[in-house]
Amino acid sequence: MLIGSHVSFDKEEQLVKSVKEAISYGSTTFMFYTGAPQNTNRSKIKDEKTKEAIRLMQDNNIDIDKVIVHAPYIINLANLANLDFGVRFLKEELERSEQLGIKYIVLHPGSHVGVGIEEGIKNIILGLNTTLKNYQGDIKILLETMAGKGTEIGSKLEELKQIIDGVDQKEKIGVCLDTCHLNDSGYDVDDIDNLLIEVDNIIGLDKVYCIHLNDSKNDKSSHKDRHENFGFGRIGFDTLIKYVYHPKLEHIPKILETPYIDKTYPPYRYEIKMIQGKKFLSDLIEKIRKKEEI
Repeated sequence: MLIGSHVSFDKEEQLVKSVKEAISYGSTTFMFYTGAPQNTNRSKIKDEKTKEAIRLMQDNNIDIDKVIVHAPYIINLANLANLDFGVRFLKEELERSEQLGIKYIVLHPGSHVGVGIEEGIKNIILGLNTTLKNYQGDIKILLETMAGKGTEIGSKLEELKQIIDGVDQKEKIGVCLDTCHLNDSGYDVDDIDNLLIEVDNIIGLDKVYCIHLNDSKNDKSSHKDRHENFGFGRIGFDTLIKYVYHPKLEHIPKILETPYIDKTYPPYRYEIKMIQGKKFLSDLIEKIRKKEEI
């Protein structure tokens, strides 16, 4: 089962810290930022720490080829005014991810900030083509499905397809499905088989390389993007568990981005155990608060 969560990465221990945290949760994969998502501060990659992290992963059955980097939020390729900055920073993130041995980087497509969806999509295509021009690396950029909050692009599968169709190096582009975002943007996430057929018909399931496994605090079509703990939101346990065990998705890393309990306690070790047991525990949050085993 390829399941994990978002974990930390710091300038001292770097990827070693990420791996140790993932192991503590019982994860078989994980996702991290190479620095703070809201600024450009980045520490130099330490190759000795990367080698140590890779040994740790090998010893704990974590395949580095299934580990995910998330690009920082401040990259917005849909906004022409910030396009040069976004391209430059995304190139740097690709270089850092490649130095770390990572194969996939998740990217929010961007917000058009008033110019309209079509113009925003053109800007994203331009940004991706500029970023990938002469790029010889193996990393794929995964466009994330979005909730449609504000002027976000990517809340419809057709918008992601339009972006992919416009990129010259299509083999370098993939998709990350986010269950909370899909629900909030209006898709029927409960009907997983028909949703996967729709994804396959519009984009191709072979383009899906990551799933963000999040419950939602809000109803379908709310366009609010507020994550909830696994099984405790509007999507619910019975629906989310389908995404973990569906045979068409078993080879795809699934990443929990569920919120800390009381902004203090990480839920991931508990949520992963509950998922492995395939049984919803209504008292899970209380157990996390009390640090009880399940």
